[in-house]
Amino acid sequence: MRLSWLGVVPFALFLFVFLVFPLLLLVARAFEGSDGSPSLVNVHHLVAPDTLKAYRTSLLLSLVTALLGGALGTLLAFAAIARGTPHWVRNQLTTLSAVTANFAGVPLAFAFIATLGTNGLVTVLLRNAFGVTPADAGFSLYSFWGLCLVYLYFQVPLMVLVVGPSLDSLRHEWQEAATSLGATSAAYWRQVVLPVIRPSVLGGTVLLFGNAFGAHSAAYALTSGQFSLVPLLIGQTQTGDVVADANFGDTLALGMIVVLAVTLVLYAGLMRTAAKWRRP
Repeated sequence: MRLSWLGVVPFALFLFVFLVFPLLLLVARAFEGSDGSPSLVNVHHLVAPDTLKAYRTSLLLSLVTALLGGALGTLLAFAAIARGTPHWVRNQLTTLSAVTANFAGVPLAFAFIATLGTNGLVTVLLRNAFGVTPADAGFSLYSFWGLCLVYLYFQVPLMVLVVGPSLDSLRHEWQEAATSLGATSAAYWRQVVLPVIRPSVLGGTVLLFGNAFGAHSAAYALTSGQFSLVPLLIGQTQTGDVVADANFGDTLALGMIVVLAVTLVLYAGLMRTAAKWRRP
């Protein structure tokens, strides 16, 4: 009798206790009324104007930061591995990206408030030196674009970590071979580089979208929970800041899980394609 499957039992138990069981419990509570009986009332609340606004703002914020973070992260990673760039630059960038990609939440929000807030360091220096502030240019740290700036702080380095291996798989011999065959620089990028890095770039962008969509602490600390985002709305339903309705919060969370599940499936498929080009 083969017992090799026993090795995965602890992992299976871990998944059930911390992933499957909470998910099943959340689904059950999402379709439960205030009296404990089965109900669709919480699902109907998902199409309420405030709820739709929260989802729309969260989706827009995630899309903007994913596209900007994906583009900036790809360019930064490519600059680090370009021919002629010292090897230590790549190592330092990878280390810095690993740190900053995980520096989020309340500490990140407070760091930006201390820098670009109403009485932040940069704001005070600009006011004293030039008599102007970021607000005079129409920028507010506590607005939609202020949130985008904060999110980009951890989105860009995450993209560097995701897309770096695929960019590293681009071999100089390919460019030399393409040049010897008469290919122009544009043709080399269009027919060689882009097909190799496209799955990784798209997969990284999808991952950034899901990462931003589920972020909570930074937005809450920066806006005191007053901004219309799905994670903040879920927190309000649990704490009673607006109305204590845990079942409705579970329904909102279920909607988030659906969005994040789609992004993870897309990410897994794209990264599986990107892995074909990586060096053995």
